[in-house]
Amino acid sequence: MPHRVYIQTVGCQMNVLDSELAAADLMQVGYELVHSPREADTILYNTCSVRQHAEDKIYSALGRLKPLKQKRPDLIIGVMGCMAQKDRDAIFRRAPHVDLVVGPGQLGRLPEFIDRVRRGDNLSPLPTDFGPAPGGEPVARAVFQPSKLLEIGLDRASGRRKDISESFKTFNVNRTAAMRSVPHQALVRIAFGCDRFCAYCVVPRVRGPEQNRPAAEIEEEVRRLADGGCLEITLLGQTVNGYRDDSGGATVRLSDLLHRLHEIAGIRRLKFVTNHPNYMTDDLLAAMRDLPKVSPYLHVPAQSGANEILRRMKRGYTVEQYREMLERIREKIPQAAVASDFIVGFCGETEEEFQQTVELVRTARFKNSFIFKYSSRPGTKAAELYADDISEEVKRRRNNELLAVQNAICLEDNQPYLGRTVEILVEGPSKVARKQPPGAATVQLVGRTVHDRIVVFDGPRELIGKIIEVTIEKLDPFTLFGKLL
Repeated sequence: MPHRVYIQTVGCQMNVLDSELAAADLMQVGYELVHSPREADTILYNTCSVRQHAEDKIYSALGRLKPLKQKRPDLIIGVMGCMAQKDRDAIFRRAPHVDLVVGPGQLGRLPEFIDRVRRGDNLSPLPTDFGPAPGGEPVARAVFQPSKLLEIGLDRASGRRKDISESFKTFNVNRTAAMRSVPHQALVRIAFGCDRFCAYCVVPRVRGPEQNRPAAEIEEEVRRLADGGCLEITLLGQTVNGYRDDSGGATVRLSDLLHRLHEIAGIRRLKFVTNHPNYMTDDLLAAMRDLPKVSPYLHVPAQSGANEILRRMKRGYTVEQYREMLERIREKIPQAAVASDFIVGFCGETEEEFQQTVELVRTARFKNSFIFKYSSRPGTKAAELYADDISEEVKRRRNNELLAVQNAICLEDNQPYLGRTVEILVEGPSKVARKQPPGAATVQLVGRTVHDRIVVFDGPRELIGKIIEVTIEKLDPFTLFGKLL
């Protein structure tokens, strides 16, 4: 009987892609992917460290697995991803029944690591003291104890950039359609890691230095995906619009890459996330304007509408520069939909500074905004330099106020869609469909427009993966409700 693996993912699209690649890698060596921890002999949690809530969720889930591990000692439990890189041996201390901790840069060897834990091969005692990785260590750090394994990338301050980058190697499995959760859509990583070091952000520490994949390699992967029936590609990078590849002798920017991918037969839509305001160049906007397959949708986090907060966040731009960027986007691509991110309750944020953020949201009229309460992360500059001095009550109130302003804008901006016919890519059944009878002739399906607006409608499952037209009959701030033509 093949080994059975269950993977639960928390966090961003980069984590979703890592889980998909890890699952594909395991399937290639004979594992079967299952949808319940109780069906599995290997349980993996792919983790996020951007906010404390995400880490708490994983530790709670690990706690619930302890009785299962006691009943089934041969069950392998693993923690991988950003929290694995950040917490390291602390995971073993908080959850002694965990067998395997693997950082995001080591996931390309996951099948080997699981096999070694299962066999107990060549494992040596685990030291009680895990200091930072020694300076100049040339490879990723691996530490073992009987039936346990920890493998992580080097600390950012541990030595030469080349060695650190090597310890955060990306991996890109040749995924068949059957290995992807949604066969007609695919995430494709074009860059890994980050060098921005925003004061609040743990990503540069847990995903390592910024590394860009060769354009030829990306193009080859997208061709394979298109040959397998993929219609939509989303390019991923921590600062995706800063992509540059100099490996072929001439510099390839993101705009150049989009031109190359646009020519691949079978691909119908191209997207890219997440963008930084400082890299929103005119050549990139021109490519979006001129290439029909590139969706007129941009996710460009602002994080705050107050210059002093942006300075302390180390974002590298002012509110005025962000607004100028928005003007250029809307001048060159009038139909573009722009989404943003905001952090409320950052260290020292006054009520006046928060209201400046509210004003930015009101006037910018984002398609949607992802709004988060500030969460202090150990190892970041904000945690080192500033007190987390905004109460949870104030953070919650500001979060709700900003969300209410954004939701009102979403409802107003959705109104013109009423009665319109829109083209959508059908992604799959909606959450409501899971409660409908399995043999129903029609179910509630969900799709997206090129502007990333969510549309739900009733139709046959055979429409999943197709681009169709629906007429919008009603709406709310978050969803357009359509009728199949």
